[in-house]
Amino acid sequence: MEAGQLWRQYVIAGVANIAMASSGYSMGWTSPIYIKLQDENLTDSPLPAPLTIDEAAWVGSLLPIGAIMGSLIGGIAASKIGRKWGLLCAAFSQLVGWILVTTATNVGFLYGGRIFWGIALGMQFTLLPMYCAEIATDDVRGALGSFLQTFMNVGYLLVYGIGPYTSYSVVAYVGLAFVAVFAICFFFMPETPMYHLSKNNRELAEQCLKRIRGQSHAGVESELNQMAAHISASMEKTATVADIFRGSNFKAFYITCALAFFQQFSGINAVLFYMSNIFSAAGSNLDWSISTIIVGAVQLVASMITPLVVDRLGRRILLLVSTCGTAIALGLLGMYYLLSDQESPVVSSIGFLPVLSMVLFIVTYSWGLGPLPWAMLGELFPIEVKAVATPLVSGFCGILTFLVTRYFEPIANAVGMYVAFWLFGVCCLAGFFFTLFLVPETKGKSLQEIQDMLVGRKSKPGKA
Repeated sequence: MEAGQLWRQYVIAGVANIAMASSGYSMGWTSPIYIKLQDENLTDSPLPAPLTIDEAAWVGSLLPIGAIMGSLIGGIAASKIGRKWGLLCAAFSQLVGWILVTTATNVGFLYGGRIFWGIALGMQFTLLPMYCAEIATDDVRGALGSFLQTFMNVGYLLVYGIGPYTSYSVVAYVGLAFVAVFAICFFFMPETPMYHLSKNNRELAEQCLKRIRGQSHAGVESELNQMAAHISASMEKTATVADIFRGSNFKAFYITCALAFFQQFSGINAVLFYMSNIFSAAGSNLDWSISTIIVGAVQLVASMITPLVVDRLGRRILLLVSTCGTAIALGLLGMYYLLSDQESPVVSSIGFLPVLSMVLFIVTYSWGLGPLPWAMLGELFPIEVKAVATPLVSGFCGILTFLVTRYFEPIANAVGMYVAFWLFGVCCLAGFFFTLFLVPETKGKSLQEIQDMLVGRKSKPGKA
């Protein structure tokens, strides 16, 4: 059997996920930039007046509103123009967003920029899991699917690192450059063979597969035949929204929606969007800019572990560790805020606790809750349902993100920050038991074997 070149899959998936790094940069933009926009002296703000609390809440929450729209656009793009060109269209939306933010003269420009960033993010969350799952062999599909969170964290760390120490304009210009780097590099990457097969173009599918695998016609022929048979069986009828709620499709749908719920109601976006505010409000001994860089660095390093181990340890064990660890971290963070609210004398001696809790939260979140819902989204649905179901799951995730980012601060102010964090902790604990009893293990299984498992039938030996 002809040996392939495994590194090609990693390179192609890595280039595709530069888009996610760019989105991570735009998502983390709020943390250092809010300080500049809310400065009473307007020292480094393009706005005519400081950002109000309500305006800041809308700036934070309009990105997920855009993501809801983007997920629907991404689903259409996936089936009409393909995964590759859909991702390039998302880059154009991101570019428009950065132009609006760069040239902002009032808060309306920021609202528009955040919406366009959100549209790009929704498209990427829809298209990237498909792209990575469809170019990957079974033994590395989990690793490539986990790239999404790792590259997003690269973007977060970059904006955390340069945001506090450079001007508003420099941060925006770096964002523009990020989009350009992705668009230029990804233009030269292949489309997925499965997309070409779904359009009955076997010749283009073979060319793409040879390029992805680094093999000759003879080397890819068997895999191409298996893909074609899978596509043929899947495309016998056009999938509709109603098909998502039938049989194994519904099982895949409620699992992925539940994982998206636990991911968002772990409080990750509230924590990241308002990180500087959290450290300032907590009275941490560390400067908020240093704290966010520490957390961003830990987040990146932790997320790099998942691609290395997910195809050996499996999805379930990482999700169990992740939900348990985040629950403990949120419990500690909530306890700190409770003691702070009660003006306990012990607070002065545990100023390290918010940073320690954030590090534990970020590490364990990055091992499972961050990357694996998206990796499994690319695995659990059959090809004909994927283009319909993925936008719905991504859109649902966008709604949850909006709810968390828009209402976290008002609710925390009303009931206490400690109550808000404890509620997130309870959700993480619920995620632990959901994973324990209902999430299937997909490690090492082909896409067809996963479908067989969901419907409760045994795969034939050698079936791929």
